[in-house]
Amino acid sequence: MLATPDSPTPNGPYAEVIGDPIAHSKSPAIHGFWLEKLGIDAQYRALHVRPDALGEYLGARAADPHFRGCNVTVPHKLAVLGHVADPGGVGESLGAANIIVRDGVGQLVASNSDAAGFFAPIADRDWTGEHAIVIGAGGAARAVLFALKQAGIAKVTILNRNVLKASALLAHFGLAGHALALDARLPVDARLCVNTSVLGMVGQPPLDIDLAPLPDDAWVYDIVYAPLVTPLLAAAEARGLETIDGLDMLIGQAAVAFELFFGAAPPRDLDGDLRATLLA
Repeated sequence: MLATPDSPTPNGPYAEVIGDPIAHSKSPAIHGFWLEKLGIDAQYRALHVRPDALGEYLGARAADPHFRGCNVTVPHKLAVLGHVADPGGVGESLGAANIIVRDGVGQLVASNSDAAGFFAPIADRDWTGEHAIVIGAGGAARAVLFALKQAGIAKVTILNRNVLKASALLAHFGLAGHALALDARLPVDARLCVNTSVLGMVGQPPLDIDLAPLPDDAWVYDIVYAPLVTPLLAAAEARGLETIDGLDMLIGQAAVAFELFFGAAPPRDLDGDLRATLLA
């Protein structure tokens, strides 16, 4: 369900996903699937919130006892931290939030499930001492870098339009590596390449990256999920590289949010059915 800021709020428990744009979001379908399977009487919807309306939106939701929380997507993951409480230090550790939860006294609290959602599909491989490439330097990149640091990645090359911003991220997370322009040639020893930018998403410019320098055992991971098979993943598959699509991360981070919003663990044994529903 796509709502606008002047849409009436549900008269019962509900959560939302906010962003600009937001019509592409699959989060309502994911949470709706879980709510139905568990028989929970609640709603989850997408809401288009522009940057200049973010503060007003959060103020209104803090006063609404039916509001359980919201997922936060582009471009609000950094800005939202200026409007909510952060007792867990999400701002200091990751510098971005993708979940806002309303507590029992009406306080909005920041959280982040992007790091856990990102890492789950690649957790079976030992990344200790490896070299990774990260494309982009926004809120999602922060979560990815945090996860890679915890996984023991030794070196990261960030490709970004703003090289200084990318350099600052490496320093923030204490990662060795380099910040390069978006059109730089990929390093030949990187075993993981992750696109955290919106490039390649429906309605966004394409991501023009030559994967030829990557070794044959490299993994390519695109967190974009609209389209599911991005040009980046198609190019990786053509080379025979291991690929991971954005639905894996989306479902993983959504599971954490769902439990925070509705007080029940989602039925992850039905992930196969969920993916089929999302791809129908």
